[in-house]
Amino acid sequence: MKLSNDLVNELTLLSQFRLSSTLEGIKVHGDASESIQQAANRLFEKGLVTRLDGGYLTDLGKDAAEHLDNLYSILTTPVTLDTTS
Repeated sequence: MKLSNDLVNELTLLSQFRLSSTLEGIKVHGDASESIQQAANRLFEKGLVTRLDGGYLTDLGKDAAEHLDNLYSILTTPVTLDTTS
């Protein structure tokens, strides 16, 4: 599996949402890079956010962002190996 730049940009935008509150969204401004604006559009087209410029997470978007948060936690948590066995 290869992560394209487009996918990385979408993941980056998803990571900007606060999962602790459904009342907070994001707004991708017109002066954001073209690649980030396009990522916001793709997230909207995929049904993950409510607006072309971000908005709020949909139920599917919330699920995706929670999975991303879990993956981030797994990848950044130090692993302790048990060497006593």
